[in-house]
Amino acid sequence: MSAHPELDAVRIGCVQYLNAAPLIYGCDSAVRFDHPANLAHALSLGALDVALVPVYELFSRPGYRIVDGVSISSRGPVLSVFLAYQGELRDIKSVALDPASLTSSHLIQCLLAEYRGLFPSYSGGNGAARLLIGNQALDFRRERGAAFRYLDLGEEWTSRTGLPFVYALWLLRPETPNPKCVADALRRIKAEGIAHVPEIAEGQRDPAFCEHYLRECVRYDLGEPEKAGMLKFRALLVKYGFVSASEASLGFI
Repeated sequence: MSAHPELDAVRIGCVQYLNAAPLIYGCDSAVRFDHPANLAHALSLGALDVALVPVYELFSRPGYRIVDGVSISSRGPVLSVFLAYQGELRDIKSVALDPASLTSSHLIQCLLAEYRGLFPSYSGGNGAARLLIGNQALDFRRERGAAFRYLDLGEEWTSRTGLPFVYALWLLRPETPNPKCVADALRRIKAEGIAHVPEIAEGQRDPAFCEHYLRECVRYDLGEPEKAGMLKFRALLVKYGFVSASEASLGFI
């Protein structure tokens, strides 16, 4: 029998990054692992019922239900979401975005515009600076380290706003059956995963670093500070024309 039978009848998607491991560690139901943007697209099409997807998806397609108490977030340096560049930040003319995450791609544009007055060109190809996220970012910093300078987006956000930044959430389609039971199961899995961070880290290339990253850099709560950070991000997305203005309340379950 499944440890979480409430999830057996729903189609689940989860990002394939280390930072998501504690949120799915105790789940023995079938899970589709993919890049954030692909999961967001599948959720929007109804190919998934619930998915851990970028917060940008919530603001660009209002109407999802949000699992309260669970997120991938940071309050300070996050290490795995950054702009890698050489020279001076103010001299950067172009930024290569990572198409895998629309949240990080829009966050860097909001941060540079709002707090540094910088408006470089952005593309999915080459650029003088490069946005990296997730496992790829961790590997890049480990392998290329001192050759680049880094603007950690989590650190920049919190230093400018005083708030946490929420990167990803469990979102449910509104027609998902028994949403409260599904949300409760995902909250239990989070608790189990956090309790097993040493075991999760042990399976990685650098267990000591991974445990530090999962305990000290990534946060998994979704309380009032995180919700305030979400609303601040939505306001900036509206200000710079990335999403439409909306006064709709967020639907937490």
